[in-house]
Amino acid sequence: MTVRIRGYRLGKDRIRGRPNRRAAGSWAALRELAGTLLREKSFLRSAYAFFRQNKPGGFACVACAWTKPEKPQTIEICESGGKATGWELTRKRVPLEFFATHRVSGLETWSDHELENLGRLTHPLKWDAATDRYLPVAWDEAFSMIGRELRSCDPKSIVFYMCGHAALETAYMYQLFGRIVGSNNFPNSSNMCHESTSVALPQAIGVPVGTVILEDFDKAECIFFFGQNTGTNSPRFLNTLQHASRRGVPIITFNPIREPGLERFRNPQSPQMATGTSTPISSQYYQVRAGGDAGAILGICKALLTMDEAAGNRGQAPVLDHGFIRAQTSGFEEFARVARELDWQEIERRSGLTRTDLAVVADVYARSNATIFCYGMGLTQHPAGVENVRLLCNLMFLRGNIGKPGAGICPVRGHSNIQGQRTVGLAEKPELVPLDTYARLYGFDPPRDRGMNTVETCEAILHGRVHAFIGFGGNFVRAAPDSAAIEPAWRDIGLTVQVATKLNRSHIVHGKQAYLLPCLGRIERDEQATGPQAVSIEDATGCVHASVGHAEPTSRDLLSEPKIVAELAKATVPGKSSLDWDGWVADYSRIREAIARTHPEIFHDLNKHMWTPGGHHRPLPARVRDWRTPNRKANFHVPTDFFEQHEEVLFDDGFDLITLRSNDQFNTTIYGFKDRYREIFGTRHVLLMNPNDIDRLGLRAADSVDAFGDDSDGAHRVVTGLQVVPYNIPERCCAGYYPECNALIPWWHHAKDSKTPAAKLVRIRVRRAGDRPNAAAVPETSSPPVVPMRAEERGKVD
Repeated sequence: MTVRIRGYRLGKDRIRGRPNRRAAGSWAALRELAGTLLREKSFLRSAYAFFRQNKPGGFACVACAWTKPEKPQTIEICESGGKATGWELTRKRVPLEFFATHRVSGLETWSDHELENLGRLTHPLKWDAATDRYLPVAWDEAFSMIGRELRSCDPKSIVFYMCGHAALETAYMYQLFGRIVGSNNFPNSSNMCHESTSVALPQAIGVPVGTVILEDFDKAECIFFFGQNTGTNSPRFLNTLQHASRRGVPIITFNPIREPGLERFRNPQSPQMATGTSTPISSQYYQVRAGGDAGAILGICKALLTMDEAAGNRGQAPVLDHGFIRAQTSGFEEFARVARELDWQEIERRSGLTRTDLAVVADVYARSNATIFCYGMGLTQHPAGVENVRLLCNLMFLRGNIGKPGAGICPVRGHSNIQGQRTVGLAEKPELVPLDTYARLYGFDPPRDRGMNTVETCEAILHGRVHAFIGFGGNFVRAAPDSAAIEPAWRDIGLTVQVATKLNRSHIVHGKQAYLLPCLGRIERDEQATGPQAVSIEDATGCVHASVGHAEPTSRDLLSEPKIVAELAKATVPGKSSLDWDGWVADYSRIREAIARTHPEIFHDLNKHMWTPGGHHRPLPARVRDWRTPNRKANFHVPTDFFEQHEEVLFDDGFDLITLRSNDQFNTTIYGFKDRYREIFGTRHVLLMNPNDIDRLGLRAADSVDAFGDDSDGAHRVVTGLQVVPYNIPERCCAGYYPECNALIPWWHHAKDSKTPAAKLVRIRVRRAGDRPNAAAVPETSSPPVVPMRAEERGKVD
């Protein structure tokens, strides 16, 4: 079947891209969701689940972390969340016979989509080196062998990874288990995405999370968006934005690519579906260059300072909130001096926007008395990610837009409980964890040294310093930067243990000993000794919610995540603490009591508060202008990294790459090959480029190109055979899908201070396929594996 991109067929001599005029949502969202449920053979099962999804007494969505309203809609889901539910409740199973007929090495050519599309895992498995197959293993035997191997390791060589879906109870137990073993190595999804937030916000406002709650959007007079594609990554947020837009609230967006979800929205649960109308989302949309957000923010700040000075000279009301600045902040004068001295030409060059554009934005902002600042990984996954977030705080401080209704900062998180996991102690930084409390409560001496984050774990794997890796969910091999180098090094790890619901590449590329431990999903009923259990999660706005699974478990052989943690701990560190692992598993409320004892300020009476409709708000001191910073002030940041950011691309074939997700995926989970918002169908192996750049390089749409990453360290980073797609993106910028383009991101290319992989500003070179630089010196074996779409999947593409 011919692959289609943006409305044309590949292989034609004359191809032109077309602008996408579709609205997010609409009938297409319903068709896509229905198609996914039918393919998963879970239509009725999932449809029943939708009535409980994101509802009091129901289950929290297993996809994004967007908050749950107190008064939900009849069906409180979005396309992405619905697909995630259907994906978990699939009727497909991976029978043991499958592993009897497939060598693990033979599965390496399978795509991410194909592996997960096989269905749910049903039985614990152990890799057998003699036959290169996963063989069934009894739970007790698996735990015993894993525990024996972990006891033989240096604790500092053991990594405890967790993706962001696991509940507060599981995360709390898991990090205790790791610390009793003697390790603080807890890389997690937060390291990969919002670690820049976790570093920047405490410096600026004294808390590591946002200050906005859902009710603030009803009171906001202006909303800013920086580097976050809500239509793909958190579509339920569009309901909130639609209400704001209808109230006439200006929504000002800064994003290199024009995303339909930030332009127009047709709500699938509204009369719009019958009338064919849609709601505009962004009132102003500015396409910054890749990495240009800091320049845009500084330009707005500079314009505000100029407006304030002019107002003072005319005897008019000030533009800045000088009362707030004097009473609540520190560092304003030095920041103002630097901003005033910035040259407009430099701001325009770095941002890709004009002085007039930024002055217009400043004027709109100056008229708003309550403004919310939303941002995503476009700001955090950047070499200056920490500075980007702090500069956004500066812009917020200038007008006093924190600590009052309808105003504040709103980092839009990804995984549904990634923020909560950090809150209960899943962190590699010992200063963030109440170690003395652990010692007092549980009778062991926690390690006090700093552990490894995601980037440091990648470095350690590449240098052979990781002996054991326990992965609780996720797909680390695919999600990590420098994936082509990580994969061969991964095979040298002594032990890999993966707790999962479905197969993914991190199970196929494995260590010298490897175990797959299948677990219950969040939507499934969890029965323990005292009866059905509930868990708790914290959303992106700091609200804690109860989540109760109700679906029949996929297999009787599955264990719950808390049960797996407890059994691993009992097998690995018996008698090394006073924890009653069995008692906790029998009754999860006892785990929550322990969480409350450990973090009383945040989780006091958790067993009661988690059932509050709409969630229970954790204390956010900055929301009431209680600054928990060393100087007890909100702190302006004087930019330094801005002057050290990427310079202009010097080579004709040089570009700044942005990695992005399609609306048919969630993180590394690929639901299919239909990115309808960008009109790319049948493939993910593409490179979105400005038509002028395509012409300049002598290319045409659908030509095949190779992309080369930074080789200054002697490494060969290349992704081959990408198909050129003309797209509305700034010149000298290009975009490709995550995780397919992760091989181009050096492990050492990360945000200063936070070490978040800088996946939104990757310097690459683009050449026509086969035209490789220094080709004679490049060993063919160093190219990363290109995982093709198999023939049977290609045949399903419309």
